Amino acid sequence: MELSGELPDWVSAKDVILEMLRRHDVEGGVGRVIEYFGPGVAGLTAMDRHVISNMGTELGATTSVFPADDEIRRFLRSEGRGDDFAAWHADAGCDYDHHEHIDLSALEPLIAKPSSPGNVVPVAELAGQEIYQAYVGSSANPGYRDFAVVADMVAGRTAAEGVSLDINPTSRQVLRALISDGRLDALVAAGARLHQAGCNGCIGMGQAPANDGRSLRTVPRNFPGRSGTREDKVYLCSPETAAASALTGEITDPRTLDMDYPRIAPPERIEPDRDLLVAPLPAETLQSRPELEMGPNIEPLPELEPLPDSLELEVLLKMGDDISTDEIMPAGLRVLPLRSNIPEIARFCFEVIDEDYPERADQAGDHMVVGGHNYGQGSSREHAALAPRQLGLRVVVARSFARIHRQNLVNFGVLPLTFTGTDDYEALESGDVLVFPDLAQALDGEQAAARRRGDGRELTFEHGLSSRECGIVRAGGLINWLKT
Repeated sequence: MELSGELPDWVSAKDVILEMLRRHDVEGGVGRVIEYFGPGVAGLTAMDRHVISNMGTELGATTSVFPADDEIRRFLRSEGRGDDFAAWHADAGCDYDHHEHIDLSALEPLIAKPSSPGNVVPVAELAGQEIYQAYVGSSANPGYRDFAVVADMVAGRTAAEGVSLDINPTSRQVLRALISDGRLDALVAAGARLHQAGCNGCIGMGQAPANDGRSLRTVPRNFPGRSGTREDKVYLCSPETAAASALTGEITDPRTLDMDYPRIAPPERIEPDRDLLVAPLPAETLQSRPELEMGPNIEPLPELEPLPDSLELEVLLKMGDDISTDEIMPAGLRVLPLRSNIPEIARFCFEVIDEDYPERADQAGDHMVVGGHNYGQGSSREHAALAPRQLGLRVVVARSFARIHRQNLVNFGVLPLTFTGTDDYEALESGDVLVFPDLAQALDGEQAAARRRGDGRELTFEHGLSSRECGIVRAGGLINWLKT
């Protein structure tokens, strides 16, 4: 992706990645590495590049890359890591499978409507719609600048009546910087609610919006119910759009505000919070380390069995395209406190799609599910693979997988397969039973064969696993494989 020009006032890095999602939706990057280059890159700070790369996941991209240039050197110096810098850029004359161009100077404020990061329109198109909440923070907009620009916009003003302005600092380091320069005081004086550093509202751990109340958030994704409210209406936007809307009480194009655009220079130095870090124990002390204390809501990781030579599996669910990890393993206050209790958290698997799945899985034992394109998009949460595995999930067949979820399936001994026949996806239905006769041999090759019980239909699937991944799946997961 070639970038040229400079971002205009009131347009920031979030609008760049939203433009990518407007063009390509949540499947456009599947199977691709997205490289950003061109003269426009020089005007993007290191944290701007983080914002864009972070939401490459929402495009389905394998990864997103920027060159390591003088701006990256400056950022590392500001973190006390200048010696870690190494220049990194594409080879001269290299070629690409696909080439596009974005003129940064032509962008406008954008917003993703409920309930997908790919549902992008100009902010001006929705202007005037009443909002309930404006939420700033998360991994998608984590930098000091993203909070500082909001602080300068609301300084001397207050959030509109009935609007909850939520500030979720990304780290203690950022929080201390906002305290030291007085910007935290400006936020609090404007009526902002300050939350502790961490994911928090992004994954539904607090700050859940009111039912049907519009919530504007700088978070990376807005899948249904992710906020912790089943009937949520979450919109994804830039910090500028969130702050402007908090001040007016309605979705607002920040370019229409009667104020100058706050220009936030990258700080020369943000003190790392390293004094509170605890170094790993030396190897020789591991045998004498204290016993881990576990409360009643903490259970050891389940023991996962190796992959059998043959399996007979019922299809418990057949799903469509773009199934997210939020639909596989819901977020929110009912679920996330159980993260260390796999048997309990598994009771919520696929709740958004089929609330009877956990009970049916208990009855079925080993089973499989079928998905469409881009299965497992969104958060990288391991529980979306481990919890279904706890309930007996052994195979997932899909038209295509989101990269991180596919790897998580492998890591917990679940075999990810893709269709080879053009009409096999349409042919499979919930309740079908597939017999996989020789999985050991299948993993030695490139395809796995199965026969549908009843009519005897033969199906073949590709696994696309490396030899290392084949070993992990055979062992029943990464932990088992590392033990051998």
